[in-house]
Amino acid sequence: MAKVFILNGPNLNKLGVREPDIYGSLTLAEIEQACVDYGVVHNQEIDFRQTNSESELVEWLQEAADTDLPVILNPAAFTHYSVAVRDAAALVKSTLIEVHISNPLKREEFRHTSLISGIAKGSITGFGVTSYLLALQALASL
Repeated sequence: MAKVFILNGPNLNKLGVREPDIYGSLTLAEIEQACVDYGVVHNQEIDFRQTNSESELVEWLQEAADTDLPVILNPAAFTHYSVAVRDAAALVKSTLIEVHISNPLKREEFRHTSLISGIAKGSITGFGVTSYLLALQALASL
């Protein structure tokens, strides 16, 4: 069974109540369950994590790099300004896929720049929970 890190950044723990018109009504726990269910069917062991701490996210990315595990990363707000997260993500030699629930390019201009996209294998945005499932599908097919 292939292990996959799914790492989530700040404020995603508030999904379901935070701006449901943008992020939908699913909670992060429901997204995690959808990923775990998908993983069971597709022989993927999901290690799903969320943090509001930039340093913790950096440590998790370093852990993925040290263990050569693929990463699906929703860096949330860290996408647009965290050089530390970007540099830690660049350490990941296995596949790194950037995901976003909403489409940042349809939002405020400051969200249009991603420090992660240039180092990721690919980016999947704007499909809600399906962004995560599409990333899992991409990993399975690589």
